[in-house]
Amino acid sequence: MDFYIGVTDYDWFSFLSKRENEDINFWQPSGKTRFNAINPGAPFLFKLKAPHNAIAGIGFFSSNSILPIEVAWDIFGERNGVASYFQFRKTIINYRSFTNNPFDQNPNIGCIVLTDPIFFSKKDWIRIPQNWSKNIVKGKTYNTSDEMGQMVWNQVEGLLQNSNLFDREESEKSQLILEDNEPDYLKKYLTRIRLGQGAFRVSLTDAYHRKCAISGERTLPVLEAAHIKPYSVSGPNHLSNGILMRADLHKLFDSGYLTLTKDLKVEVSKRIKEEFENGKDYYKYQGQDLMMLPKRTLSQSNVRGLAQ
Repeated sequence: MDFYIGVTDYDWFSFLSKRENEDINFWQPSGKTRFNAINPGAPFLFKLKAPHNAIAGIGFFSSNSILPIEVAWDIFGERNGVASYFQFRKTIINYRSFTNNPFDQNPNIGCIVLTDPIFFSKKDWIRIPQNWSKNIVKGKTYNTSDEMGQMVWNQVEGLLQNSNLFDREESEKSQLILEDNEPDYLKKYLTRIRLGQGAFRVSLTDAYHRKCAISGERTLPVLEAAHIKPYSVSGPNHLSNGILMRADLHKLFDSGYLTLTKDLKVEVSKRIKEEFENGKDYYKYQGQDLMMLPKRTLSQSNVRGLAQ
């Protein structure tokens, strides 16, 4: 099994360890390259910088994306590891000052989305592997087939057994987008993992190629993750239960003024005109096929109940 040990600072770790976090953003100040060291679902360990030099926690890799910092803050808020947007932006600009334009108003950053993070007590921190180089800046991939990798994972697994992750019932499948034929040794973790709202939105955004499924709009700050079966009534954070929509269309969808038929066509309610004496900007979508479908097509069984 591959897992990744990512380098982070103590302030990020300390801030998040005091919170309840459904998911977190292990962000990278440079927004130039995507993280592809491990597959979705793989464990991602937190290695603290000097002087601590220890493995102090774990999350499960959900997805990665490159997002403007304002969008990253809108999605994750304090789950970026800081208390305010001002502090978030200041921290990133300080990291980027020598390689990027520090006056860039809304620079892109790398977002490594981790779900179900667990932060170890200091007494449980794990020593870094003997073959860890001081020159490693971002992190390193290990495999349990190697001696060093197995030694680290044995310690991590012992801590996981005592975590609240195993207090949950297993589900039939993980909410993560996984590679086909996922090996059995990960299933005992992956079938308990739950995608948070942030992870759901990032995954859905990229699955829809960053376009509103109805209008084709590509302006990221106004695109939102809509649940087909509402989250408030136990609708899962799963791609088959989500559609990426422009914010105004999302509000109409949630309010019942706009829906989808069983053959994935847009249906706009007559109530818009009746109640607001307007709506021409929305009736142009009536009967239209969805302009965009995710990389894994929507389950039609999810939308049948919505068409009226």
